Amino acid sequence: MPNKYIYCIGLMSGTSLDGIDIAYIKINNNSYQDFEIIQAETFTYSKKWKDILREAIFYTKENLKKLDIEYGKLLGALLNDFIDKYKVSKLDFIASHGHTILHEPHNGVTLQIGNGQEIAKITNKKIICDFRTQDVDFGGQGAPLVPIGDKLMFSNYSHCLNLGGFANVSFEKNNARIAFDICPVNIVLNHYTNKLGFEFDDRGQMASGGKVNEELLEKLNSLEFYQKTPPKSLGLEWVQQNVFPLIDDLEKNIETILRTFVEHAAIQIGTVLNESSTVLVTGGGIFNSFLMQRIEYYSSKKIEIPSKELIEYKEALIFAFLGLLKNKNEINCLQSVTGAVRDHSSGVIFYPEK
Repeated sequence: MPNKYIYCIGLMSGTSLDGIDIAYIKINNNSYQDFEIIQAETFTYSKKWKDILREAIFYTKENLKKLDIEYGKLLGALLNDFIDKYKVSKLDFIASHGHTILHEPHNGVTLQIGNGQEIAKITNKKIICDFRTQDVDFGGQGAPLVPIGDKLMFSNYSHCLNLGGFANVSFEKNNARIAFDICPVNIVLNHYTNKLGFEFDDRGQMASGGKVNEELLEKLNSLEFYQKTPPKSLGLEWVQQNVFPLIDDLEKNIETILRTFVEHAAIQIGTVLNESSTVLVTGGGIFNSFLMQRIEYYSSKKIEIPSKELIEYKEALIFAFLGLLKNKNEINCLQSVTGAVRDHSSGVIFYPEK
C-alpha cells in the first residue's frame, strides 16, 4: 500500500531572474487538491549569476555544457542549505525546473540548465528534471507546463493566470485544457527598471507616473505573435528580437516605456480574461498594483488576490507535482496545451551515484 502523502521539493527559476524558489511540499498521492506548502524560500541571485544567466544565450555549446554543471552545483548547494535549515527529514524526491537559457521550439530547441546528475550527487537525493525537452521532441512547444497542475490541483477556478517573466494562462475549453503564453511582463519591465538602478518597479509607481506612447503601444499590440492561435509560447529570444528593438527605436524615457508596456500587457491579459468567471492569479507581477488595476480595467473583472505563499511559490509547487506525476509515470504534459503529438509523461530521473 503506497504512502498517502508524498513529500517533495519543487525548485523554480524564472526568466525574470527574481531568484530561485525552493518549496517543500506535502501532496496527497490520491487526492491532488490536498496539499501543503510546508516551507518555502526564495534565494536571490548574486550580480555575477544574474550577468551570467543574461549572457548565456550567446554561449557556445561547449560553454553551455560547463554552465549546466556549474549551475547544477549552485542548485545542489542551495538545496542542501534549505534541507538543513528547515530540518527536512521526509523527502521522496526533488523536482527541478532549472533555468531556461534557450527556448525555440519551432527549431526543436529548448535548454534548461541545472545538471540533474550533479544535483543528485551533491544532495544525495533522487532528482527529477528536464521537463521540457521530450515535449519539444514530440513536436510540442515544451511550454507552458503548469496547466496540468492547474487542471488537477486548482479546478475550482475557471482560469489560472501567472504573472512572471511572461504572463501565461490556462483554462478548460470543450473538455480540454488550453494554455498559452499571453505576453511578456516582468522580463521587459525589470529590464528597463534596471537601467534606473532598481531591481523592479515597486507597486508600479514609476510606470504610473509615465505617459503612454500611443505609437509604441499600437506597434506592440500589432506584433504577429498576438494574432497566432494556441498552442504558442514565448522566450527571451523573441523579446530580444521583437520587443526591445521596437521600444528602443520609439522611446527613450524609462517612465514612458514602463507606462506604455504596462498598458500593452494589461490589454493583452485583459482580453484573455474577458471570458473568465473565477481567476487564480499568481506570480511576482501581482505585487505591481498599477498593472493589476489596468488588468482589471481591461478585463472588467475584480481579481481576488490569493495567499502570499501561493502567489510566490505556485510554480515551485507545480513543478514538485510534475515530478510526482513523472515518478508515477503518469501524464504531466498535455497535447491540448503544447501541441505535441500526444499526452505524455515528461522529465528525466537521476539517482545519487553509488
